[in-house]
Amino acid sequence: MVSSPTMKTTNSRPVVLCLSGHDPSGGAGLQADIEALIAQGCHAAPAVTALTVQDTVNVSDFRVLDREWVLAQAQAVIADLPVAAVKLGMLGSVEMVETVVEIMQSLPGVPLVCDPVLRAGGGGALGKDEVGYAMRERLLPVATIATPNLPEARILAELPEGTADQCAEKLLPFCRNLLITGGHGDESEVHNRLYTQDGGRHTYTCQRLPGSYHGSGCTLASTLAGRLALGEELTSAVRTALDYTWRTLRDAEQPGRGQYVPRRLPLDFCQ
Repeated sequence: MVSSPTMKTTNSRPVVLCLSGHDPSGGAGLQADIEALIAQGCHAAPAVTALTVQDTVNVSDFRVLDREWVLAQAQAVIADLPVAAVKLGMLGSVEMVETVVEIMQSLPGVPLVCDPVLRAGGGGALGKDEVGYAMRERLLPVATIATPNLPEARILAELPEGTADQCAEKLLPFCRNLLITGGHGDESEVHNRLYTQDGGRHTYTCQRLPGSYHGSGCTLASTLAGRLALGEELTSAVRTALDYTWRTLRDAEQPGRGQYVPRRLPLDFCQ
């Protein structure tokens, strides 16, 4: 007996437009976005903003795509798919920041998660200093939430030795919500701090895991975008995204010679 094919249905998964760079090691960038969003039950629509030469140790080079190519990718997605959220990763140039601002004008009311990718996990720069300034002045005001780690928050706030609280005080006039992630010191517990423009503050604490990780910030930001696309309230979505990201780090693998890569999908996902 020949079995009948499975009935195809229209897609009911929320669509998240990802504007990020490509990491050929598969640890960060668009692959991280795609895997994390699949794990949330969302559909990732990945538009490439930049190409990088990197591995799990560090980045050695990158090239930002032409503005027209990025606009064309995003416009094709927006014209065809019901975008429920947008996640930003590596932009790499002031021109790309302006390109994203233009793209968001086509998506009024759609939540935007801005992960200000300014440094690779190994410390290599992924854009000149003025990119951080352009993000602060132009992108943070249109973002629902920004998710810098503390070193990135210091770049955005122009406070090289600033604490999370000091960076938040400098950045909150530019953005509605700010999640500054910890884990870059030697403390036994990691403190992730959510600041809101109305004066609210939430601290999420988790156990520090040994080792260093490649793609943790991408995983967190894309997961958060997915939760917002699913309609989860912001503070709850932040907690869900932090909990999920911590589990991916707990179960991380070391496929190369450098950092661990988060395990964003279960081993039996395709079985």
